[in-house]
Amino acid sequence: MKHIVLLLSFAAVALFAAGLTDVAYAAEGEETSSGMSDGSKLIGAGIAFGVAAGGAGVGLGQVGAAGLAVISENPALQSKVFIFVGMVESIAIYGIVMMFIILGQ
Repeated sequence: MKHIVLLLSFAAVALFAAGLTDVAYAAEGEETSSGMSDGSKLIGAGIAFGVAAGGAGVGLGQVGAAGLAVISENPALQSKVFIFVGMVESIAIYGIVMMFIILGQ
């Protein structure tokens, strides 16, 4: 387990360092600085969507398991379970929206 955490930590640091490095070109005439490099935007968008999707996956696993237990006990509560599942899935949708906002800047 420690080896996996160490490997993932090293990969995260390497990706972060790769996103901060950017090729510098001379500006011709006017300033074209956007304030953030393209690598940083891609890494930020990936992290935003990845964390949101991972959190939604974990949450959906918990809610889905509990929802199936509730439906097996009382099938009349099926609509309420679907509402809770939809609330958990909305977290992933918020992550997608944030990804597009970051990439659109």
